[in-house]
Amino acid sequence: MTARKLSAVGLVAMALAFTGASAQQMQESKGQQGAESTQVPKAPSTVAEAKAMIAERFKAADVDHDGKLTREEAKAGMPEVYKHFDKIDARKRGYVTERQIGAYWQAKTKEQMQKENPIWN
Repeated sequence: MTARKLSAVGLVAMALAFTGASAQQMQESKGQQGAESTQVPKAPSTVAEAKAMIAERFKAADVDHDGKLTREEAKAGMPEVYKHFDKIDARKRGYVTERQIGAYWQAKTKEQMQKENPIWN
């Protein structure tokens, strides 16, 4: 049960990280529309929505559609992935996959949960 909960938490955390970057892009594009530019998109409420959001962002960032993000693609389309690129690309191949990104964020979420409540995790 903890593993399922952890997966959900990890995916939602990852989706929120990516949403922050897209919210900034949305604000910049809506700059002329006034008060609407300060609204932040709603966070996904289910694991399925979080996975769909991440897959959509990954697909948009993967400009050559090879299933891999290079450092340049990550910088342009997924800034949070770019910030942690060297940690995600543990094998130093020069690219990351959607699966590697998910595994990284899940591990980070587990680490954070352990710090917050070491007895239960």
